[in-house]
Amino acid sequence: MAADVVSHSLNLLETLKESIENNKLSDVKDAVEDLLISRINLAVAGERGPEKSAFINALRGLGPEDEGAALSPCPTSPEEMAIYPNPKHPDFRLWDLPPTPAASPFDPEGYMERVKFLRYNVVVMVFTQSLQANSVAVFLEARSVQRDTVYFALLASEKDTEKGLEERRKAGLELLKAQGVAMPKVFLVRPSCLEKLDFPGLLEEMERDLPEIRAHALLLALPTLSPVLVTQKRDAFKALVWAAASLSGGVSAIPVPLVASMVDARVGVRILTKARASLCLDDESVERLARQRGVEPAQLKALRTCNLSAEVTKGEVKRRLAAAEKELTTNTTRLVEMAMPRHARSASRSFTVMLLALNGAIDEMVVDAEKILAAAGIREGK
Repeated sequence: MAADVVSHSLNLLETLKESIENNKLSDVKDAVEDLLISRINLAVAGERGPEKSAFINALRGLGPEDEGAALSPCPTSPEEMAIYPNPKHPDFRLWDLPPTPAASPFDPEGYMERVKFLRYNVVVMVFTQSLQANSVAVFLEARSVQRDTVYFALLASEKDTEKGLEERRKAGLELLKAQGVAMPKVFLVRPSCLEKLDFPGLLEEMERDLPEIRAHALLLALPTLSPVLVTQKRDAFKALVWAAASLSGGVSAIPVPLVASMVDARVGVRILTKARASLCLDDESVERLARQRGVEPAQLKALRTCNLSAEVTKGEVKRRLAAAEKELTTNTTRLVEMAMPRHARSASRSFTVMLLALNGAIDEMVVDAEKILAAAGIREGK
C-alpha cells in the first residue's frame, strides 16, 4: 500500500510539472484552485439507519452530537435526497441517497435520473444485512455509461461479529457474480473506526479510479482517518506547494528581490490554512477527536509544537518566507533549480524560498498530526 501512496503522489507532481513545462499555466492554476477548495460530490446510497448516518458523519469527522451531523432516524422523507456540507471544506458535499426500491420490475435508469446519479464523483452503495438485486442493476447501468466510481460497502455495527459480517459479504459477492459482475468487491466498513477493516482499501480504489486532481481533492477534504492518510496528505500538499511556487516564480522573468511579498504570503496562508484544516489540527477538530476517542483534549492540544498547527497568520508565513530567503545558500538554490520548470529558472530565488518555507511548515504540521493520531489510539490494521 505504501508504494501505491508514493506512486500516486509522484503522478500528481509529474502531471503538474508536465503542464508547467508545456506552458499550460491555466491548467496548473485550475489544479491549485481545485485542490484548495476540494470540490467533490460523494453520495452514499442505501437504507437509512444508524450505521449509514454514522458513516456519513465519519467521512466528515463528526460524531452524532456535533452540529450538522446526520441524524438517525433521518428527518428527510425516505424518497428524498439529503445533503450534508463539510463544515471545514464547504465544497466537499456528502449526499444521502434513498435506497433502490425492492419492487419488480425495476428501472435502474429511472432511479439514476431521479437521484441525479451521474452528478456525483463517487457513489458508495451501502447495506447492513442483504445486498439487493436492484442495487446491482444500478451498478451495472452505471458501468454501462463508463461510470467506474461506484462501490459496495457492508456497514458494520458495534454488535456485529466478524463471522456474521463475512457471511453477509459472501452472500453479497455471490449475488454480484450471479448478476454478471466481473471481479466483484464488497468492502467491510465500520463507521466508528474507519481506519479498521476495508475502508483504507475502499479509499485506495477511489483514488485509483478518480481523475488525478479530483482524487487528491477528496484526499485533502477527508479527516485524518489513519497514519497512511496523513502521509498521503503531506505528499499532496507538497505537490500543491510545488505548483504554487512554480506559478509564483514564473510570474516574471525578473527575479523578485523580496520574496516575503504580499503575493507569496497570501498564497502561503491559503495553502497552510488548508493544510491545518485537512490535517485536523484546529482546536475544534482536536476537541472532537478527543471526545470520540475518550482522551483529554488538553493532552492532544499539547502535542501541537508547530505554531502554525494552532493558528495560521500572515505574519508567521511572511516570517518563514523571509527566514528561508535569508538562509538560502548557493548549493540549495542549485539543487532546487533541478526541480524547477525551465521557464521559471530565472526567477528561481522566489521558487526556492517558497518551496523550502512551505514544505518545511507542512513537515512540522504533519509531525503534529501523527503525534495526535498516535495519542488518540488511531493506527493501521484490522
